[in-house]
Amino acid sequence: MFLLVTATEQEMEPLAEALTGVVGWLPLVAGIGCLETAVRLTRWLVGGHDQLRGVINCGVAGAFVGAGPGLLDLCLATEETQADIGVGSTSGVSDFETMLVPSRFPLDCRLRQDACRILSEAGLRPWLGPFLSVLTVSGTERLGQARRQRYQAICENMEGAAVARVAAEFHLPCLELRTISNLVVDRDLSQWQMAAAIDRLAQAMALLLPGLGG
Repeated sequence: MFLLVTATEQEMEPLAEALTGVVGWLPLVAGIGCLETAVRLTRWLVGGHDQLRGVINCGVAGAFVGAGPGLLDLCLATEETQADIGVGSTSGVSDFETMLVPSRFPLDCRLRQDACRILSEAGLRPWLGPFLSVLTVSGTERLGQARRQRYQAICENMEGAAVARVAAEFHLPCLELRTISNLVVDRDLSQWQMAAAIDRLAQAMALLLPGLGG
């Protein structure tokens, strides 16, 4: 049994429809942003998680220009980093140097390898790389490039680090699959492909989940 976590009902509804008749999963809409996600996921897991094999975080993401992924590409996270934790100055944000503040969280290697194999065999070869979780999405290409260079990430979202951190606390393997809905450029919502990205995500999960043997 896997717990499928999305940020919004908009992402969950097509997933649930695509997974009609597929057993071995439970849904959780955890809310937008790391704080809301951490609270709701923790509350759910405290209620009982003995039957879970792991947590799968599904959603959309913005790809950094030049990082590789393009619109509607599938991406699997190798690790999640919670950005914006550090010391702010006129030159930007620098990491804490004297405090132990975890901000990087690895995703489960075995689940990722299995997911990559299943998707690739179906002709949906995903990108693999570090993801970045942000408190505020990058509204300019300049900010996106600064974040890409600092964290060496391929895409950004708002919840992944929280899911990875909470799953680790409960000793649950975690997989993160996202579809690129937009490129991180100067913000222009007319260029986003949110609905198409969510539909592609649902199609991928309909292939992936049975293969993982939820």
